[in-house]
Amino acid sequence: MGIKQRSNAGARPVPGASPAGAATMRAAVQHRYGPPSVLESSEVGLPLPGRGDVLVQVDAASVHPGDYFVMTGEPYVVRLAFGLRRPRHGIPGRDLAGVVAAVGKDVTALRPGDEVFGWSTAGTLAEYACVPADNLVSVPANLSVVDAAAVPTSAMTALQALRDIANVRPGQTVLVTGASGGVGSFAVQIAKAFGAEVTGVCSTRNVDLVRLLGADHVVDYTRTDFTRTEKRYDVILDNVEAQPLAAVRRALTPTGTLIPNSGRGGRWLGPLGRIVKARVLSGSTRQQLKPFLSVGKRQDLLTLADLLATGQVMPVIDRTYSLDEAADALRYVGAGHARGKVVITV
Repeated sequence: MGIKQRSNAGARPVPGASPAGAATMRAAVQHRYGPPSVLESSEVGLPLPGRGDVLVQVDAASVHPGDYFVMTGEPYVVRLAFGLRRPRHGIPGRDLAGVVAAVGKDVTALRPGDEVFGWSTAGTLAEYACVPADNLVSVPANLSVVDAAAVPTSAMTALQALRDIANVRPGQTVLVTGASGGVGSFAVQIAKAFGAEVTGVCSTRNVDLVRLLGADHVVDYTRTDFTRTEKRYDVILDNVEAQPLAAVRRALTPTGTLIPNSGRGGRWLGPLGRIVKARVLSGSTRQQLKPFLSVGKRQDLLTLADLLATGQVMPVIDRTYSLDEAADALRYVGAGHARGKVVITV
């Protein structure tokens, strides 16, 4: 079932929208935390760009597990950043691609008509979104807007984990768990672009996909437990909290790097418990346990645009949904079995 339809009459205002009586747009809106059914399709005020902002006519917006957590408000720690009792931003969504509709007074690098992709703090599941100009770059000529929308958060996470945290170098051995997922599918390709020997871990149905992404070796976790083999890896990017940290460490070289990038954990702290444990353990071993939080950076988006333009990296799109089906899209992402990315077209 898609988003519930509702009229604009009596609707509560959405934070960040333009004043009543101004131009309106269609958006997926939530006024409380909860399951995907809290999303409603509403007519809301068109957002107004600030001096350094760009108003983007959204063609596509991707969703990922972080969007699901913010929508549900669980683990509860997310509410510290997004609103204690109700979402601070009434329109969810972070990643987008589309066409510049208008620019703020201080914006000179972009102009109306430019095709762009990037990220915002919220509000991309709508016909229009206001985005800081520094969060947008041009869509590579060989990429569709649907493909471009799938890139920002997941690909930047993979890039920063492998380049900045693990310092992956040519000839190193890299293992990626959840290799067919949003971050994992980008990580396999980026590690190969860096010259690493890559092993991807996935389920049986995704083995061929992970090979197509360029993995040198593929481990089907339904048949083989990579932590119990003799193989050791210089870097492990763990996108799936399927094994205890101690077990995953067994698959590292004595000075290898483990990056935990996963875990739902409990209702209160979610993956933070695993992150804290990793930091504590890292002080008592030569192995490097380096949990991290990715940060949106324009230069990294430009780096990804170059990798996309040269064909070294390409998004994997599992499913596309319409804006009215945003609830279904987030429900599917929340189930945790998406192959690559899920994109909402507007």
